[in-house]
Amino acid sequence: PDSQSHYRSRAPEFYGFVAWTSTSFLFVVYLLWALLPDPVIISLGIEWYPNREWSILLPAWSMVVVLLTYFSYMALTLYGTPAFDNVEAVTDSRAQFPPLRSNGANDDDDDSYAHAYDQKALFSSYARHAQDNAVPELYDIHIELVNRVLYTKEGKGKAKQE
Repeated sequence: PDSQSHYRSRAPEFYGFVAWTSTSFLFVVYLLWALLPDPVIISLGIEWYPNREWSILLPAWSMVVVLLTYFSYMALTLYGTPAFDNVEAVTDSRAQFPPLRSNGANDDDDDSYAHAYDQKALFSSYARHAQDNAVPELYDIHIELVNRVLYTKEGKGKAKQE
């Protein structure tokens, strides 16, 4: 046995037991209040209790709150998701790409980025970092390279040959 297990607190076990017993007790009281007729409740010495319509309203409202919570989280997620044609849908500011060799395009021109590198330059920039007996630095694969390999006849042919 692990020597540290003797020193850990048993407080979570007690809190769990108290939570389980108290919720079970409250559920039984709720069922008795909802199902027993008025004369039986009065004979138990209870003179005032909430209207019985609350036995239906509380669970119904609770379910509505749960469903609205799920809907709200889903709506917030959809609101925060970029559009399919947005670059942020496939990459972010933390992406790390290997340095690429250009074909004479201006590196300052953002629009020429996708057209400045041909497929061989993309492949060779990744292959350049793959050295024997070394664990290369982790890099993200550019979406253009992924699309060329997956969706063009050239890329599929080269991938099958390798």
